Amino acid sequence: MTARILDGRAISAAIRSEVTERVRALSDRGVTPGLAAVLVGDDQASRIYVGAKHKACADVGIRSEQVDLPAYVTEGELLATLRRLNRDPEIHGIIVQLPMPAGLRELEVQRTVAPEKDVDGLHPWNVGMMVRGEPTFTPATPYGIVELLLREGIELESAEVVVVGHGDLVGAPLSIMLAQDSIRGNATVTSTHVKTRDLGAHTSRADILVAAAGVPQLIGGDMIKPGATVIDVGVHRTADGLVGDVIYTEAAEVAGAITPVPGGVGPMTVAMLLVNTVAAAEQQAFSR
Repeated sequence: MTARILDGRAISAAIRSEVTERVRALSDRGVTPGLAAVLVGDDQASRIYVGAKHKACADVGIRSEQVDLPAYVTEGELLATLRRLNRDPEIHGIIVQLPMPAGLRELEVQRTVAPEKDVDGLHPWNVGMMVRGEPTFTPATPYGIVELLLREGIELESAEVVVVGHGDLVGAPLSIMLAQDSIRGNATVTSTHVKTRDLGAHTSRADILVAAAGVPQLIGGDMIKPGATVIDVGVHRTADGLVGDVIYTEAAEVAGAITPVPGGVGPMTVAMLLVNTVAAAEQQAFSR
């Protein structure tokens, strides 16, 4: 068996086209969606990620600005910057690039961003609404994974899903979303992690396996159910190039469908950030 490739680049391109139309409709009303990206410190990987987000914004007509703060910034100064962006009517979405330097409390930062501008979906209010299944901003990577599955025709209802990794950015919210009673859920979800006893016993029964543990090539072909759909969230730089949490060459011979690394989940994450940003602009424009 050779797995079908789930092309995140192609699906994200279609989503970006849809976002462009929504941006155009807002522009006709005199509104240009605006996204502010706050970058603390000089981490090169973070700069690359933020740069990719700026380019994606420009491609669809969203105005983006970058707020650079030094690594030695105080928490008070960072929070004051966020409150200024909260008050700025030209900014509809705010993201704070992670990770941040030591000494800055992530939760305090996340709760300071106005919930209606929290396009990363990390404010406690938005997290709580997501858990309740209410409309809200959802973290972009889980949102992108679910959208990819839906658009690729992968059946979610009644599917056995195993999520490897329970982090608050991907694994935990994704597990909740897929288990909820909705068109994007109704799956039977098992949440696992690197300390799960006999991890392979769980992963090998999954109809849909999501690898989001942050461990390079953790999942081998012998841990995958024949014909399963494999979503690899991991991205790791090695001497041999980029690899995921899954041993791709092995998995592709067993799975029915699989995301590549790169070109799978990554483009979907950026696309759904754009969706959240234009949605925030629409909500703020139409509520005036």
